[in-house]
Amino acid sequence: MKRIFKIVLILSAVYVGVVATFESLLGYFQPQGDGMIVITTTNSDGMRKDRVVSRIDSTNQLYVAANHWPRSWYRQTLALPNVSVTVDNATAEYLAVPVEGAEHEQVDADHPLPLSFRILTGFPPRYFIRLDPK
Repeated sequence: MKRIFKIVLILSAVYVGVVATFESLLGYFQPQGDGMIVITTTNSDGMRKDRVVSRIDSTNQLYVAANHWPRSWYRQTLALPNVSVTVDNATAEYLAVPVEGAEHEQVDADHPLPLSFRILTGFPPRYFIRLDPK
């Protein structure tokens, strides 16, 4: 019984290490490509920070999602919802609106995450923000 417990403990530690490494590398390298946008948030000190996120189009609206455990940009966006968004080298101002209820369910159903991605990120809760043009 002790041996099984040790094996489970070691496998759990390895899994947590894989998730932490994946999330850290993703945050550090900020990969960009098709379907990615840059959201610029402002923290309480007035400092602006860019973050690369996946663009989600659903029901003719623009959304972004917090799909990872590190999500300071998401908390900053909720606190100060006036953001800049760069799409295809064009920057515009948006109001970030948290998505809940039926709208959240619809966007999530329209854009499910692959199981492999959920495993690599440690199954974090998923939150959406709708970006309304100003």
